[in-house]
Amino acid sequence: MKPQGSKSAKSAKVGNKAAPSGAVVRIATRGSALAMAQANTVLALCASAFPRRRFELVVIKTTGDRRQAASMNRPAPDLPKGLFTKELEVALLRGRADLAVHSLKDLPTELPEGLCLGATLPRADVRDVLVTRRTGRRLAAAKGLMDLPRGATVATSSTRRVAQLKAARPDLRFVEIRGNVPTRLRKLAESREIDATILAWAGLSRLGVRRGAGGILTAPEGLDGEGWSGKVGAVLLSARTMLPAPGQAAIGLECRRGDARVRAVCRAVDHAETRWCVEAERAFLAGFGGGCHSPIAAWARVTAGGTLSLEAVVFEGEMAWRGSGEGPAARSAAAGRVMGRVAREALGLSARTGSPR
Repeated sequence: MKPQGSKSAKSAKVGNKAAPSGAVVRIATRGSALAMAQANTVLALCASAFPRRRFELVVIKTTGDRRQAASMNRPAPDLPKGLFTKELEVALLRGRADLAVHSLKDLPTELPEGLCLGATLPRADVRDVLVTRRTGRRLAAAKGLMDLPRGATVATSSTRRVAQLKAARPDLRFVEIRGNVPTRLRKLAESREIDATILAWAGLSRLGVRRGAGGILTAPEGLDGEGWSGKVGAVLLSARTMLPAPGQAAIGLECRRGDARVRAVCRAVDHAETRWCVEAERAFLAGFGGGCHSPIAAWARVTAGGTLSLEAVVFEGEMAWRGSGEGPAARSAAAGRVMGRVAREALGLSARTGSPR
């Protein structure tokens, strides 16, 4: 790839009950509605591929779940790098779980020694959605980002989203928002100080949220008690208008490197095209030297001919780098790392620390 750029514990069991107890595969997950939806998808795929094996969900609360008031833009020194992943990884290392289910955009590029990314599931729609509160019978912003009122307040804890929104709409104001997806939607529906928020469409879809006429969002059974159903609406943003986070809309399975039994399960459910894409995006992030909360976006796609194309944007203070490139999908990780280094050098950052020279 030749990059081009420019500045500017609960459990659920499934399977054959006659299987020996030693054959059980324990799948670690967070306990939010979205995390459970993703984990149940993984469990079903694994059980379908290995119908004579037992699979069990193990629910684990992470630091990110416990510290709901923590700032994502200005994290405290005592916050771990893997805010939503560390405790799941500890369970893997200590043998309390065999697989961990992650939203890949939350998983740091550097994994603990002895662990690896065993599989990625087929990727969902990578686009973000602009969610606004209903005003009477209409949406406050029915058509998109440019229809938001001047000086509107957008609630998001994503530095990536803030940087891209500022580039498109310098007049917008931003406030942080925490909580799971239903909680954020409820906060928007009830607030008169927030005009909009930005969410990943993949997460809403996996929760079973429906987008009806006029973009109105309605909750599925089980989520309709949050008080937002029918009171907010969403419009899909172009992936080029709002470039996604590395790994966005992809589900990853982390496991122990030396566990041949579980690695076989991973191979059975792995989706090669998604793996190539997320490897390129995560390698770009690693090559640049940023973390999963840095204002960095990357999006890779594979063509029918096996060519991988990668677009990325990085914001560093008042500077921005945007670039693209393409090359063989089989060399996606190497290409992503090279492109990340190109971006870092273009912005005048040191190779070792990522800090300005």
